[in-house]
Amino acid sequence: MAKSKKAMGNEVKKQMIKLGTYKPEYNKIIDIFSGMLFQYQEFERQFEESGFKITEEYTNKAGATNDRKVPIYSAMESLRKDIAAYSDRLCLNPKSLETVTTQTTNKSKLAAVLSELK
Repeated sequence: MAKSKKAMGNEVKKQMIKLGTYKPEYNKIIDIFSGMLFQYQEFERQFEESGFKITEEYTNKAGATNDRKVPIYSAMESLRKDIAAYSDRLCLNPKSLETVTTQTTNKSKLAAVLSELK
């Protein structure tokens, strides 16, 4: 069953809370990201209905016939790149999460000593 945009946004927030990377100021980015996920889900459904057709014949103004990518496939490729960029920004993939957790665990020696004094 297809998820709604709102359900996807809630799922992203749950994942971020579980990972410890959620901040309320990320809500706008999460909305954009969940919108892209929803669009990709819809494009994927339409692509499946087309029989996973990747190219089509196209006749240009000069009358030459060539194969070109189906517009929905091009849109899906673009969305994949955008989704990957936003998942990096939201720390939803292992590489970006690793950089965040490494930065928070590497305290300076002074900070480590001061935290032990408390």
